[in-house]
Amino acid sequence: MNIASLQSLRVEAANLSLDRLATSTQVPEKEKVAEVSRAFEAVLLRQILSESQRPVFQSPYAGNSATDGIYRDLVVNQMAEDISKSGSFGLGKSLAGELQRQTGPAPNTAPEGHYPRQVPLKSLKS
Repeated sequence: MNIASLQSLRVEAANLSLDRLATSTQVPEKEKVAEVSRAFEAVLLRQILSESQRPVFQSPYAGNSATDGIYRDLVVNQMAEDISKSGSFGLGKSLAGELQRQTGPAPNTAPEGHYPRQVPLKSLKS
């Protein structure tokens, strides 16, 4: 059994539940933020789509049975997941960008190998 090949398997953020994603050390933070943002977008879309599926007027032709409700719920959930995974709504991408900007490196820290610009002392005296 080749253990090295098992360790090199890539873990996809989309394939993990949110609680496992939070504790995973194999998924980079950027992917975690993107997946959580996409999941939030899906929740919001579920709310919007489920409200849009509510009948405005009662009709004898609209199904109101328990099975109709379950079917509508399944369709809404799948539509919300598909829309959020396609990225066409755009809220998940915007949220991920904003979260990554806010949780990025502190302003006084520089990437490895780079040093902040030194300000000459003369320019500080006036």
